[in-house]
Amino acid sequence: MNSEFVEEVGARPPLVLGVDPRPALHGNPPLESIRRYTLELLEALAPKLCAVKFQAAFFEALGAPGFALMHQLISGARVISLPVIIDAKRGDIGSTAEAYARAYLEAYPGSALTVNPYLGSDALEPFFQAAQQSGGAVFVLVKTSNPGSGLFQDVQGSDGKPLYRRVAEYVAAQAEAQRVGQWSRVAAVVGATYPTHLEELRGLMPHSLLLLPGLGAQGGTPVRGAGLLNAASRALYYPGGQPDIPRAVQQAEAYLQELQTPLPQPDLPQ
Repeated sequence: MNSEFVEEVGARPPLVLGVDPRPALHGNPPLESIRRYTLELLEALAPKLCAVKFQAAFFEALGAPGFALMHQLISGARVISLPVIIDAKRGDIGSTAEAYARAYLEAYPGSALTVNPYLGSDALEPFFQAAQQSGGAVFVLVKTSNPGSGLFQDVQGSDGKPLYRRVAEYVAAQAEAQRVGQWSRVAAVVGATYPTHLEELRGLMPHSLLLLPGLGAQGGTPVRGAGLLNAASRALYYPGGQPDIPRAVQQAEAYLQELQTPLPQPDLPQ
């Protein structure tokens, strides 16, 4: 029986390590240095993480050896029972979407994949089906962390709703059909750099895990709340701008301390 991504993540601290390797920061040969550093970092941080997020573009840019390295590291993370999110933002239709789903969700049972909803429901359904079969999850881009996200995501339709809200409503409806206890295999990406939107979208998607990229280098700050997965890439993978495992552990502990501090309670009338 496949492990369930949702159940694994829900039982762990709400911090995600983003792996975005830069060969220039590593010794020669760089790919072997990246492999050793990443595996050692995963071992050191595993108890403090709910998942590790591999940014596929940085591995693909290294050619076939880089792509092979990503798959080695995914396997290494699963060996130490660390849930995996593959940040590839795939989105296509028909047999192509099915092939992407096989390449990532079916190849790594119990793992998750980010997907782009721009092509519509038929581009998403193969991923939802594969996640159900493999015990994985799908993180749909809803409101992304980049400054220019509003160019399309904030455009209002004829009903007055911005596009990101229409996507969120669709995600919420799909999430109901794929719940695993409290949470669903249909999840969402919402940038930590947009706290006002986050409050709105948490209300719209109550059963979806929310991946919150942008912590640290992009200016986002830790956000507390059930099902909120705070993701830091450069701030954790290259703390201080270079490979540094002790400093990464310290940074993770600092984030977790902030995330685990109880929220202030309002004063109640006497």
